[in-house]
Amino acid sequence: MQTIDELLMRGVANIIPNREALKNELESGKKLNIYLGIDPTSTQIHLGHAFPLRQLQKFANMGHHVTFLIGDFTSLIGDTSDKESERPVLTSEQIEENFKTYKKQAEKILDFSKITVKHNSEWLSKLTFTDIVKLCQHFSVGDFISRELIKKRLNSGTRVGLHEVLYPVMQGYDSYFMDTDLQLGGTDQTFNMQAGRTLQKILRNKESFVMTNEFLTGTDGRKMSKTWGNAIWLTDAPDDMFGKIMSVQDNLILEYFLLGTSLPIEEIKEKETRLQKGENPMQIKKELAFEIVKELHSQTDAEQAQENFEQVFQKRDVTVALQPLKLKLGTKQPLVDVIAQTKAVSSKSEARRLIEQGAVEYGDEKITDPMQTIKAEKGKILKIGKRSFFEVQ
Repeated sequence: MQTIDELLMRGVANIIPNREALKNELESGKKLNIYLGIDPTSTQIHLGHAFPLRQLQKFANMGHHVTFLIGDFTSLIGDTSDKESERPVLTSEQIEENFKTYKKQAEKILDFSKITVKHNSEWLSKLTFTDIVKLCQHFSVGDFISRELIKKRLNSGTRVGLHEVLYPVMQGYDSYFMDTDLQLGGTDQTFNMQAGRTLQKILRNKESFVMTNEFLTGTDGRKMSKTWGNAIWLTDAPDDMFGKIMSVQDNLILEYFLLGTSLPIEEIKEKETRLQKGENPMQIKKELAFEIVKELHSQTDAEQAQENFEQVFQKRDVTVALQPLKLKLGTKQPLVDVIAQTKAVSSKSEARRLIEQGAVEYGDEKITDPMQTIKAEKGKILKIGKRSFFEVQ
């Protein structure tokens, strides 16, 4: 499969107005203006977020004019395209803090020497009220409220803020201001990206394109989400990353190869053939985990992570996976607080959930009460979930 063909098919949900027209543009030799925008509303990137970053890098490698757009101004409103309620309003300071670690994580995938980074506050903050009124004249409130989640909120009596109507207008102006040829984003961004096409067509009489990507499923089969604890984060340590991938349901193996790695399509088809012939999925899943850890960390890290996984989960030797847990010996404190300080969970609420589900053991005791206190005893083992082991020191 040719590079352009694969780029326009692998993990792509839809291309607007159509795939053939975009293919012709890419094959014409013209250098297109292409961008992917993110609102830094959180500090972490998960493996699902990494897929459009890989797409962006591929376009940059082809020599196109590629922009990684930081929605520092649009974050002040917050996009509710995939939310059933308003987003909390972030301050400029919070947005700036969130992006500090975001760029460092993105560098695992993006070569910023080939990619331009811009902030949409550069132009959105300069619009006058007159400018905004003129932009809004090109859009219909009816189109906005007909969107599924907005309609659901309105029908249930849930508040829809008037400021939310402005979000797609602002994103559309991003596309217009940068004279965009192609926008990348998830399927939940289709409406917002269409606003960019509208402004390009009306104000510049220019046809532009939208390419939406499919979503990577979480490790438990639901949408990948921080709330559900089923995300694989780019910040995960190699052992944690390897272990999480090994917990992925067997029916998701090929999806993870397709959307979670850079492995060529031909090699993924070879994995599919092996699965169809009845090969043990665990072996192919190990290859998946190895590939992802190698791409996001290193070959050495992947080799060590696989060795540690086999020692712990196949040979049942947890000593190789023990991490130190510094506690003041002899003291007592709530188990939920101890777990929170290990960084094995993203929040106290996740720690509480794991305890209530019976996924935590201290010594030989399974604990299901989050507020139960434990005594810090040297050498005691704290097991959190299936992959995290700590020794009290």
